Amino acid sequence: MSKLSIPLSAEDHIQGDPAAECILVEYGDYQCPSCGEAYPIVQKLQKHFGDRLSFVFRNFPLSQIHPWAEPAAEAAEFSADHGKFWEMHDLLFENQENLGEALFVKLAGALDLSPTQLETAVAEREYQARVQDDFAGGVRSGVNGTPTFFINGQRHNGSYDFVSLSDAITRESKISFR
Repeated sequence: MSKLSIPLSAEDHIQGDPAAECILVEYGDYQCPSCGEAYPIVQKLQKHFGDRLSFVFRNFPLSQIHPWAEPAAEAAEFSADHGKFWEMHDLLFENQENLGEALFVKLAGALDLSPTQLETAVAEREYQARVQDDFAGGVRSGVNGTPTFFINGQRHNGSYDFVSLSDAITRESKISFR
């Protein structure tokens, strides 16, 4: 079983308490249909486990087959610099079938971010290094496709449906329902 080779840091996008009983890390691609399917499952897991589970999203754009994945990740990172990573993350997955420059501009406006600044940042690849750092960390952790999940640092090699992930989270983290 592969282990997460890049430990959590202040650079990570994390929902929940970094000291939660369980940390679920996803290496994902905003254009990947399987990541789109996993998105509501992760939300359901977060509701199910509550404050005992924290979620981390790391970029792993498969640019050769998903041409809008890296620009979408860069748009999310631009939003992160303005305190709106999770809002943009959610909107990108919820509008996955329409990824492109026009959508990024529309979403920036919806989040009260500057559409012009976002357009410039994506066009000039201002966040490419940040996205590529996530990607390189994924490669070092054995990620070769998306979505790839790690539960408390251990790669989850099973299915990413709710029951499989929930069972793995319970088993890996020893979370018990009192």
